Amino acid sequence: MLSLTIFLPLITALVVLILPRSRPFLIRWVALAGAVLTFAAALGLLAGFDTGRPGLQWRTRLPWIPPVNAAYDVGVNGFSLALILLTAWLLVTVMVYVLRNDNRPKGHAALFLLMATGLLGVFAAQDLLLFYLFFEVGLVPMYFIIGIWGHDNRRYAAMKFFLYTRAASLAMLLSFLALYLLMEPHTFSLPAIIEAQPLAQAGGAGGWVMLGMLIGFGVKLPTVPLHNWLPDAHVEAPTEGSVMLAGIQLKMGAYGLLAIMLPIMPQVVFDYAWLLLALALVSLVYGSLAALAQQDLKRLIAYTSINHMGYIMLAGALAVLAPTAGTQELALNGGIYQIISHGLLTGGMFFAVGMIQDQTGTREMGRLRGLSRQASAFSLLTGVLVFGSLGLPGLSGFIGEFQVLGAAVSWNLWIAGVALVALVITTGLYLRIVISVLWGEPRTGTGAMKEPEGRKLAVMGSLVMLSLWLGLLPAGLLGVIQETVRSLAAG
Repeated sequence: MLSLTIFLPLITALVVLILPRSRPFLIRWVALAGAVLTFAAALGLLAGFDTGRPGLQWRTRLPWIPPVNAAYDVGVNGFSLALILLTAWLLVTVMVYVLRNDNRPKGHAALFLLMATGLLGVFAAQDLLLFYLFFEVGLVPMYFIIGIWGHDNRRYAAMKFFLYTRAASLAMLLSFLALYLLMEPHTFSLPAIIEAQPLAQAGGAGGWVMLGMLIGFGVKLPTVPLHNWLPDAHVEAPTEGSVMLAGIQLKMGAYGLLAIMLPIMPQVVFDYAWLLLALALVSLVYGSLAALAQQDLKRLIAYTSINHMGYIMLAGALAVLAPTAGTQELALNGGIYQIISHGLLTGGMFFAVGMIQDQTGTREMGRLRGLSRQASAFSLLTGVLVFGSLGLPGLSGFIGEFQVLGAAVSWNLWIAGVALVALVITTGLYLRIVISVLWGEPRTGTGAMKEPEGRKLAVMGSLVMLSLWLGLLPAGLLGVIQETVRSLAAG
């Protein structure tokens, strides 16, 4: 079932490629059907998942490259299953959103479906070489999506995205190769490496291996100062590209940080936790201040992603620095919850900005006002997404931030104070969106905002409902991830 979930988008992409170009409507519906089937398969994984059982489930291991002892090895724990469900649902929302887009639909749909297979594979791979392959498959299609379907400066943004992510991938691969060589017998098996802890006796080599992974995952997270590619990529990407970029691709970095780097080298991470802590705090403060200075809504949301991903880095640092297992678990619970919540809320925000730009012709806050008087249902959904992003209780954003901040408070009040300052700044900038864009009298000089099509409102509504569900009933997701969190906290 897991392999079917991973490769259903790829199979659908191959079907799409043999369909005639003269049938764009058919192409879009086939792509949507493939996305829906992928989500249904992911729900099947959830239905058969035992939340009380530690370790991997739905595991398949087959020989792949015997000379280097690499295997097709996939399996899921609670953390990876949650990300697979998020990926599958966001793929459905994207396919619904572009259902009537006839701009090169064959290549467009095939690239998104190929990317989905890469992303799903990343979260399931239990072999580091297989992880690297899926990592690349998840990234390369975005280069073409930005470069072909993006906005005016798309080629520059696509090249910048490609160069940053390729350099990061190579740094990560070097670390994987070092781990392979340190293992006896040589293997890329992630469970075997975690069990053997080859870096425990590696001396100074451990710091270099961690650095390679930190660059690889830090660029994708992204963390300051490895973030420079992100604002340009978001601004120039088409709406659906930004949704997948923020909603899922950034999560590859977060997943790598918490589910690969941390368990492979807990002692090395502890030795360099000050670095993670510094990167987290700088990202929190810089992301919020940079967002506050923006007028372009897309660029603003891009910078808030840097801020939100700072909580993930902070959770990773607290997972090794906090003095008690309970505090470590609290930080990890919050970090994972923040990952899922950010995917829903920020994905929804990028959908909203795309609809605003399509109808008004602008993303500049100074030229937008009073949208609630023109499109009340759209504005209500956008408002909920905004308040969820600032951490309002009752929505998913609150649960993750509250847990990470709670862990920070229990460990060090000064660290918690810096994070709270960043939270206050982000609260102000999100309220600015509500006051400047949604409230007041509509401005003249821009296109009128009408209610978007029903399917687009349904896309936003689904993400709002999921955020409400996770905000009001957090026990569901926390139950799925609990055994994974305990395992990670135990080191």
